[in-house]
Amino acid sequence: MRMYDLIQKKKQGASLSKEEISWMVKEYTLGAIPDYQMSAMMMAVCFQGMDEAETLQLTLSMRDSGDVLDLSSISGIKVDKHSTGGVGDKTSLVLAPMVAALGIPVAKMSGRGLGHTGGTIDKLECFPGFTTSLSQEQFIENVNRIKLSIMGQTANLAPADKKLYALRDVTATVNQMSLIASSIMSKKLAAGSDAIVLDVKTGNGAFMQEESDAFALAREMVRIGNGAGKRTVAVVTDMDQPLGCAVGNALEVKEAILSLNGQGPSDFMEVVYALGEQMVLLGGKARTQQEARALLSDAVKSGAALKKLAEFVEAQGGDGSYVYHPELLPTASHILEVKSSEEGFVTRILAEEIGLASLILGGGRSTKDSEIDLSVGVLLKKKRGCQVAYGDTLATIYANNRNQALEAYGKIVNAYEIGEAPPEASMIKGILTTP
Repeated sequence: MRMYDLIQKKKQGASLSKEEISWMVKEYTLGAIPDYQMSAMMMAVCFQGMDEAETLQLTLSMRDSGDVLDLSSISGIKVDKHSTGGVGDKTSLVLAPMVAALGIPVAKMSGRGLGHTGGTIDKLECFPGFTTSLSQEQFIENVNRIKLSIMGQTANLAPADKKLYALRDVTATVNQMSLIASSIMSKKLAAGSDAIVLDVKTGNGAFMQEESDAFALAREMVRIGNGAGKRTVAVVTDMDQPLGCAVGNALEVKEAILSLNGQGPSDFMEVVYALGEQMVLLGGKARTQQEARALLSDAVKSGAALKKLAEFVEAQGGDGSYVYHPELLPTASHILEVKSSEEGFVTRILAEEIGLASLILGGGRSTKDSEIDLSVGVLLKKKRGCQVAYGDTLATIYANNRNQALEAYGKIVNAYEIGEAPPEASMIKGILTTP
């Protein structure tokens, strides 16, 4: 085969065969196909698109370009959850212990955040001693023993996707639906679970800001997952305001612990339960959403989910006492309240602006080498639909640098939109079980 011929074929709108896509991905990963040729191919895909068979084969080829976890030695149906990312998204910290407390094995690979706040691993490292640097054997042993483990992504997980995404990022070829979906799903399929629940965000703070685009991506990923033999469900959720009240690593961990104590913010718990219901259904522990919701609710009320979080933290070297004493978690030295200069109802909170405020405070990474301050962040006191009077506190800033706090203040004030009436909005936009 020649890459020149494949570029020409795609440029003319023809479909590439399984063998051609497999060869192309393999040769590009090995360095035999130069960047300039793959750039031409990616641009041709942006203009001509890929059909369902091409998209699935691209995903499988990227999955198979590196390590694929074999979780067959874990008993039960392994269910994984993936979020397309958002501001204040600490869902895994609450959802994974709730589901594991029901006896459903949750074997999850997570990464560190590059952006507004840290990723799941950064948040978990608020517990002293906690590590995700586990051997595959330890990872599997933990899941079999306590039904939950999270380990860092291996360096050789879908290396073709890493290389291809870096190229797309600098050649204006990121925003193409088949390429986005295959990139996400190649890593989820390589992680080895039997079933996958996808949390696809839409709104100001999401990758897919338009709802129609979010549904299109959800359909594409469900199609890929089912085509690869994994039962896959997508839940499209709102990100037109930060999820929950806490934005920032230790603050989000504290909110996760509150949630497992039955005191979580209503918008956050609506998303947690919607995702959890699908995980419980896929895990075979319930036959209806109502039954699944009742089981998850009981896991919280009984304290089983909170206990599971402590067991999980301790199993990975962390201090589980922090779960029961969250006041021990890192705390910032400066507190600044953001006051309202308007009256009315909160109609919208621009999630991206709140995320940027957290980044300014040091709660996220602008580069891969940036150090994260786990103690800083923003705690929202007024959410969408809340009535606000002049001088009310909209949010509280937690900072270790006063100048950074003042800069973040401006971002937060501008993020709040105040209107004359409360808006009508739902956190759950839709659930897709089939494409």
